[in-house]
Formats: sequence, structure tokens, C-alpha cells
Amino acid sequence: MTSQTQAPSDTQPAQAGRARTQERIVIPEKHPMVMVLGTGDSLLRVIENAFPTVDIHARGNEVTVTGDPVETALVQRVFDEMMLVLRTGQPLTEDTVERSIAMLRKAAEDPSSPEAHESPSSVFTANILSNRGRSIRPKTLNQQSYVDAIDRHTIVFGIGPAGTGKTYLAMAKAVQALQSKQVDRIILTRPAVEAGERLGFLPGTLYEKIDPYLRPLYDALHDMIDPDSIPRLMAAGTIEVAPLAYMRGRTLNDAFIILDEAQNTSAEQMKMFLTRLGFNSKIVVTGDITQIDLPGGTISGLRIVQDILGDVDDIHFTRLTSADVVRHKLVGRIVDAYNRYDAHSAAPHHEHRHSD
Repeated sequence: MTSQTQAPSDTQPAQAGRARTQERIVIPEKHPMVMVLGTGDSLLRVIENAFPTVDIHARGNEVTVTGDPVETALVQRVFDEMMLVLRTGQPLTEDTVERSIAMLRKAAEDPSSPEAHESPSSVFTANILSNRGRSIRPKTLNQQSYVDAIDRHTIVFGIGPAGTGKTYLAMAKAVQALQSKQVDRIILTRPAVEAGERLGFLPGTLYEKIDPYLRPLYDALHDMIDPDSIPRLMAAGTIEVAPLAYMRGRTLNDAFIILDEAQNTSAEQMKMFLTRLGFNSKIVVTGDITQIDLPGGTISGLRIVQDILGDVDDIHFTRLTSADVVRHKLVGRIVDAYNRYDAHSAAPHHEHRHSD
């Protein structure tokens, strides 16, 4: 990184014949430059890589940006959003900066897009839950819309590929609702396809039989609640984790209910589950219609439910995509690559399936 400030070049023609302009950004002294530029200038490199035609130089607490007027204005917006995040006391990461740039670019290219009406800093600082010094919050605009939909609607469907946070964010909202006494209990359920739905009532061996299929839900709970309190909450019925078969014949009042892996429900099971809804309860259904593990010929309840309930008031469908994958950035590319492969290789006479 060069540590000198260039002279203004408003009147100098750019290589492509377009005018160049210069923006000077003053970083407030309360934000050390290492917090803004990153350790070893790692955050600055993210911005430089995203804006290769723009020259960015830093000296003291000033950053000078020179280049095409549209691009320099975008870089200034990026720094403005970074300052807003830092103002909340949250650290900046390379991922946060990359996602901010993507949102701001989309807003600039399409003024009618959702990104044009929401600032990156408002998304990245919207805490849902904090536990043991760790905050859980949306990381994309789509995730923010999903969380907002859970607040506004009684039944929400979160549909999208692995790693988009659809189950994790729903569970964070459930724990938030429990802690704020909006509900009296949390019910987490999955269709135990591999174990078979006809487990019957086997109190002594139930968790031995279904534990592998419910383990991801336990793992998420451990991130959100003091692990020592989970057995007590489960013993009291405040938190229930059970296979979908155990929902039959019940009415669930004052509860936040999450159905995970809903692509593996039949149409009949989906109807059974949704009609368990009781008073002062909320339902979130999550799933990925590209990961169906049902026996051949069985129609996924998640696949057809939007056709059935798409026009029903107080039911909302949120679709997450590979752009919302918040695991390692390679996961999003893997999801896209599999989707391209499936689109080209799926035979027209049958549904192409693959499992986790």
C-alpha cells in the first residue's frame, strides 16, 4: 500500500477517455486505521480487488480514492458503511466488507432492487441473539428479509440450499421468542426418513433411535443456550426435539415450532404438521427441494405446498439462494456447480436426486 495522497485529477483524462475524480475520506480518530483497513491491510485488499480501476491510498487517518466517478463514489459508500458498523462496536471482517460491496453494487445497478432500500450496515448489525459473547445476526439482505418475515407472519417457509442459515436463524428467533416470553416452549422436529416414521412410542430408546437425525438441531441449540441448562429445559418440556411422527394428534399452543428438512415430508405429513398450529404459536418450515430423500413416487410436501398455500394470508415464503450461503465461500460455489450439473444431466423422464 502506498502511503502518499495523490493530487486531485478531476481534469485528467482516464485511459479509457473518461474523466477521473478524487474523493477524500477522513476516518474518525476513535476508529484506529488497523480496524478500518484490517490486519496487514486485509480489508483494504478486499476493496482494491473489488475496484481494480480505482486507486486507493492511505495516509494518517485519511483515505484518498481516485478513479471513475461512479466507482469512486461506490468506494466512498463502502467506507461509510464500514464506519457505521464500527460505530456499533462490532468488528469488520473480510466477509462483511465483501457482502457490503455486493449489496452496494446491486443497489447502484438496479435502483428498484431490495438492496437499494436497505443499507449493508443495517443488515450486519441487526442482532437476533447474543450468547457467551457471540452474536447471531443476518449476514445477507435475503436473510434479513427472512428474519423480518418471521416477525411479521404466523407461518414462514424458508427454502434454500445448505449453508444459507435457514434453520439456524429460525432457531435463533425461537430462542429469542422464548427468552422474551412471547412463547412458553420451543418445538423442533424433523422427518426421520432414514429411521422410518413409524417408530411408535418407545420412551426408553427413542433418543437412541432418532438422535443422529436430530443431532444438528441439538448442535445449533448449544450455540444459543447455556448447554448446562438444555437437559433441564428439555425435561420440563420447555424445549422439545422429536421426530415428525410425534406431532400427530396434538394442538400446539403458545409455542415456536420449527420443521426442519421439510423436503422429506410427504404431502400428507406436511398437512398434518401445519394443522397442529394452536393459539399464540408460530411455525417456521425449512428445507431444500434439491435434497429430497423420499422413496420413489412420493411427492415432497415442501415441493407442492407453495402451490397450495401461496395465496393464503399470514403465510410467507422466503427463497434463499447460493448468494445467501454463509459458510465458507467455497460452499456457495459448490452449490452452484451442483445445480449446473443437475440442470444438464437430469433425465427428462425422472427426477434427479442426490443426498447430503
